Amino acid sequence: MPKALAFSGSHLLGEAIRATQRVKFQVRQNYLSHRVASSGFLGSVLPLVQQNRQRHPTMWKSHIGDCPATGWHPRLPFGMKWLLMLGLPVLPLSLMAESGSTILLWPDGAPGAQGSGEKDKPSLTIYLPPAEQATGAAMVICPGGGYVRLAPHEGEHYARWLNELGIAGFVLRYRLGSDGYRHPDMLHDAARAVRWVRAHAAQYRLDPHRIGIMGSSAGGHLASTLLTRFDPGRPEASDPVERVSSRPDLGILCYPVILMTGPYAHRGSRESLLGPNASEEAAMAVSSDRHVRPDTPPCFLWHTAEDKGVPLENSVAFAEALRQAGVPFELHIFEKGPHGIGLGSREWDPQQRHPWTTICAHWLRQRGFAHSTEVLAPNQPARP
Repeated sequence: MPKALAFSGSHLLGEAIRATQRVKFQVRQNYLSHRVASSGFLGSVLPLVQQNRQRHPTMWKSHIGDCPATGWHPRLPFGMKWLLMLGLPVLPLSLMAESGSTILLWPDGAPGAQGSGEKDKPSLTIYLPPAEQATGAAMVICPGGGYVRLAPHEGEHYARWLNELGIAGFVLRYRLGSDGYRHPDMLHDAARAVRWVRAHAAQYRLDPHRIGIMGSSAGGHLASTLLTRFDPGRPEASDPVERVSSRPDLGILCYPVILMTGPYAHRGSRESLLGPNASEEAAMAVSSDRHVRPDTPPCFLWHTAEDKGVPLENSVAFAEALRQAGVPFELHIFEKGPHGIGLGSREWDPQQRHPWTTICAHWLRQRGFAHSTEVLAPNQPARP
């Protein structure tokens, strides 16, 4: 194994290049563990280099090597190679290009997949805030839609709003009952989403201890299910993503479906989640208020009294369960607003924001997720 190279500021660039030309750049696991670790930037950029190589093969030259982790020796593009070897601060293009992209949660196929279509491939669409505004916090977002469809204004719009607060948004496309899937397939998708973001925290410059989950309506039910049924991961798993915890660090539940039995249950979500002939016992098993425990993460809940689709008793039941378990929470009931209101309207319009967004932003600041001061959305007038 070649000795690690160190260059002082007094070395000439030409001398550095000539010296590095004598070193075969080998990506071995032990090399990563104690030599690359001496350069925190280089250690964090290697996963990005691998992704960039896969997406832009014409920019790379490679040959099969003996690296047990990757099976190849990377040769970096010329400019980046020397800058990295010299330890100079370089922002990889692959990092800047990630915002707005979509990744599959299981590239080789989701467990229990019934086909190979888009509906069978749960994914995350990534929305990153500007680097100068990023707080390092992230939110997995579960759009609503009764486990039949996914509402765009409860996905992308939430992500863009969170970006204004400096929070990265990861919109989850989970499998649906209308496509033949049943519980716990959707829970597996949500758990995998939180694990995936946590496992890739360094790549996106995120804090793995500030990853929340957010959901509306049936998406709120999915979020509440994970908030009460997370697990620590499996250290022995061959898949690195499966080794990390699926526990969110906080939850935001917007007019959520919680109850699957009784007069306030949402029958449509129940049927899509469990099937048309599910027993009362099965329905009680997915009523999230019954599974709150002391280590359930802190939650922010809101509902409206005018909601005819999902009665506010759903949020009240979950809040009461949180109180009984000693879990920190906030519950806000507003008089006005129909079901599915999202940020305030189904169109992207910062001037029509519902008051819950301001209150929730304050809560997120208290929790260390959002900016300490408000960042106005584009074209949003300053408040008097």
